Amino acid sequence: MSKRKAIFPAGRHALYDVHRYSAAVQSGELLFVSGQVGSREDGSPEPDFAAQVQRAFDNLEATLKAAGATFDDIIDVTTFHTDPEKQFETVLAVKDRIFPEAPYPSWTAIGVNWLAGFDFEIKVIARIPETARQAA
Repeated sequence: MSKRKAIFPAGRHALYDVHRYSAAVQSGELLFVSGQVGSREDGSPEPDFAAQVQRAFDNLEATLKAAGATFDDIIDVTTFHTDPEKQFETVLAVKDRIFPEAPYPSWTAIGVNWLAGFDFEIKVIARIPETARQAA
């Protein structure tokens, strides 16, 4: 069995080191991205919810880019929300900018009561384009 290939974005944030996990793991053509939160570079939460959601998507984009992928390569999305009923419209506004037209990725939204100080988290599975795999 081959060793996991860890992927980290440029300017990786402190949470990866503090909690000892990879931003993403590549297995063949698939990229499994760990939950991305709206953390600042020092790992602390962005206090404004809308800014936190945008920053989580920005962190996701940086991780995808490090693997040679984009939002268009996402197959499956799972999001975690501490107060889905109050937060969903804010999340949908960002989601609709990122994925403006079909075909959309599959998506599962889960309400949770704790996200280590954050209010939103997004994890995805993406397919790394062949050109990016060949360049690696």
